[in-house]
Amino acid sequence: MNFLRKILFPFSILYGCITSFRNFLFDKGILQSYSFEVPIIAVGNLSVGGTGKTPQIEYLIRLLAPNYKIATLSRGYKRKSEGFVLADANSTAEILGDEPFQIHQKFPQIKVAVDADRKNGIEKLLSIKDKPEVILLDDAFQHRRVKAGFYILLSAYGDLFCDDFLLPTGNLRESRKGAKRADVIIITKCPKDLSEIAQQNIKNKIGLEVPIYFSYIDYDDLVYNSKESKKVSEIKLLNKLVIAGIAKPEPFFAYLEVSKDDCLVYPDHHFFTEKDLNQIENKANNKVIITTEKDFVRLMQHPWKKPIYYLPIKSSFILNREELNNKILNNI
Repeated sequence: MNFLRKILFPFSILYGCITSFRNFLFDKGILQSYSFEVPIIAVGNLSVGGTGKTPQIEYLIRLLAPNYKIATLSRGYKRKSEGFVLADANSTAEILGDEPFQIHQKFPQIKVAVDADRKNGIEKLLSIKDKPEVILLDDAFQHRRVKAGFYILLSAYGDLFCDDFLLPTGNLRESRKGAKRADVIIITKCPKDLSEIAQQNIKNKIGLEVPIYFSYIDYDDLVYNSKESKKVSEIKLLNKLVIAGIAKPEPFFAYLEVSKDDCLVYPDHHFFTEKDLNQIENKANNKVIITTEKDFVRLMQHPWKKPIYYLPIKSSFILNREELNNKILNNI
């Protein structure tokens, strides 16, 4: 695969020219960007793959929801619906996509909507009776038709955008120069004990006059299902089947200490087929089943013979959390 990516380097140059020209047209106003009176915060990344956008969106919801009417808007990746959809009591992961449905389940007090056309989605949200006071755009860093008031760029610690190349040789959706549009950069999935010296080295490598913060994935002490919870410390001692359909499941497996357990790995955003579900049932046997929160929303409708639990995660910051919070609140 690495060899194939290298020989495709000329296509990366072509792809870079196309995306740079597109950004140039937006920067010069030749292609129109639309602004809205309501505060809009866009969260996204330069690369494809998992940088932890959903935990960051959830962080913003926890920060803002006590004082503002919040709505989230995403395209609803791999959903089986089209156009604008506003989540309600009848919504499912198939209708919204797994991550928006997860947010809808977790934060029922906020509006959750999906629309590939973010401009149209915002207009629809602002036309409803109880319209939002703040809109959070998920995975919208490259969606230049909407001009957000605040841009949060995410980059994973083990896969920094400044070390990457454009598609298809690398994983970048656009040139590294796109990072200059960010109001803040958050380096996600860091080691919890990342030193200040190591943080400064990353800041120097990125080399931008943009505030940079460092976050890590914080796992819950409990696993949950629809009826009960169990301590992770107890779960680690049990014979278990661990299921992950996320971009980079290794930290999830490591936290649950799965070295002696059965693990099933599926592609990110995978919708489980009847064959998959039968495979899980057969492998589970007398084991407890543990999965990620994102996978749980795609598995919860199945009539499981045994309880299936999920492990929640959240984004936490190593340093300067209050400084970041103040930047976000001041922007609103």
